[in-house]
Amino acid sequence: MIQQTPMISRADMIRCTLCADAPCDAACDRVRPAALLRSIWFQNEQTAAQRLPAENPCIVCAAPCEQKCVRAGEVSIRDLINRLYYQVQPECETAIPDSEERLKCDLCGIPLENPFLLSSSVVASTYDMCAAAFEAGWAGICFKTVCSLDIREASPRFSAVTGSDGSIIGFKNIEQLSDHSVAENMAIFRRLKAKYPTKFILASIMGQNEAEWGELARLCEENGADAVELNFSCPNMAEGGLGSDIGQVPELVERFTRAAKQACHIPVIAKLTPNVAEMSPAAEAAKRGGADGIAAINTIKSVTGLNLHTYVASPAVHGQSAVGGYSGNAVKPIALRFIAEMGHNPELKGLHLSAMGGVETWTDALEFMLLGGGSIQVTTAVMQYGYRIIDDLKAGLNLYLAEKGFRNVRQVIGLGLDALSGTTDTLERNTVIFPAFEKERCIGCGRCMISCSDGGHQAIRLDENRRPVLDGKKCVGCHLCVLVCPQRAIKPGKKRIVREKG
Repeated sequence: MIQQTPMISRADMIRCTLCADAPCDAACDRVRPAALLRSIWFQNEQTAAQRLPAENPCIVCAAPCEQKCVRAGEVSIRDLINRLYYQVQPECETAIPDSEERLKCDLCGIPLENPFLLSSSVVASTYDMCAAAFEAGWAGICFKTVCSLDIREASPRFSAVTGSDGSIIGFKNIEQLSDHSVAENMAIFRRLKAKYPTKFILASIMGQNEAEWGELARLCEENGADAVELNFSCPNMAEGGLGSDIGQVPELVERFTRAAKQACHIPVIAKLTPNVAEMSPAAEAAKRGGADGIAAINTIKSVTGLNLHTYVASPAVHGQSAVGGYSGNAVKPIALRFIAEMGHNPELKGLHLSAMGGVETWTDALEFMLLGGGSIQVTTAVMQYGYRIIDDLKAGLNLYLAEKGFRNVRQVIGLGLDALSGTTDTLERNTVIFPAFEKERCIGCGRCMISCSDGGHQAIRLDENRRPVLDGKKCVGCHLCVLVCPQRAIKPGKKRIVREKG
């Protein structure tokens, strides 16, 4: 059974660095530890468990993989593989599908072998990079934005907010558009389409006026692009009325969309900015202009990491910095909100939604699809982990679809919209769901008690064995304790009906 909360998680392998050409693989001739660890990291542990040999080689093994690790002795590889055998395997009710047929879908009627594309950025900016992504299994790419501007990038141009394990939670960039000429980029499109005719090429463009929007769209079509994405949202190209400045003005969105649509015969997608209160006005304007779809979200304007000695924000470029675009898993809740907004909007019915914003795992991708996303674009996770993440994106989603009985990934699109309201006023408020403590998992740290005492309702105390005890008269069922428990030893439990006031 696919678990909402995995039985093994990133927290269990926090010291693993997800190496390139991992030394642990070289130390083992029975399994590929590196691939198994990546699958755990990307919430695909059931696929990993089913790909293990019938007999567990780790029982009699001295674990040379752990000693060869770049952090020798710090990653419990043998224990993790044993847990795949003895905890995860028994829970696997659905076999790994023998094909990826369920993943086939389309973008504005054009076939995709799976819903996963690279989004317009450095990860899809040269022929070699796009070719490598195609070879890895990505269905398509949205090429880094083509323009006629003279682009010269700043150095450095990235900064990040990191978690306790050093992995990127939020990522800031001050990157601009493609620094290749229009002619050079057109040559790349021709080469890609000639070598990979079944892969999807989405050409991101940005013009300076209606004529240029149209001309770029026409050129992209003539040189092999399957569709055009209009970049109305880059936060680093706001000067002179470009980028996100356009996305904030529905009239400009409509005008430039129409210019591009009239100049080509391939689908036109408007990529909109999240730097607005609501995205629907710009999306509806794009539809009036003839757009076949919407892409969202682009990065969010941000400031990260001020140096406490120089007082300059990151990234610092010769003592100066600038507001830039924020991406990564930290922005996913905001991205989901915008996708849901457009998924609920009846005026946008019929438009393809190409969703992005913090996708790292197949579960992230599925959440966007449940709220209306028809295809999924990824950048920041690839920058951090590489094109190889496509293996777990596809395998995890494919297994989920098989287990749930879906014949095709299109069947999940929008299934989460009916249960999502735009306001909390509609929610039922007469039931309290108590937390349930799994004492065999509890280590007695008291984090639940501290959080409940200082941030909740003083409903938890520790007994003489340092195990939590709930005071049902005080508990309001907020589930703060569920979230803060480092052992995942607290789950939703029994319900209590609270009578309506008055």
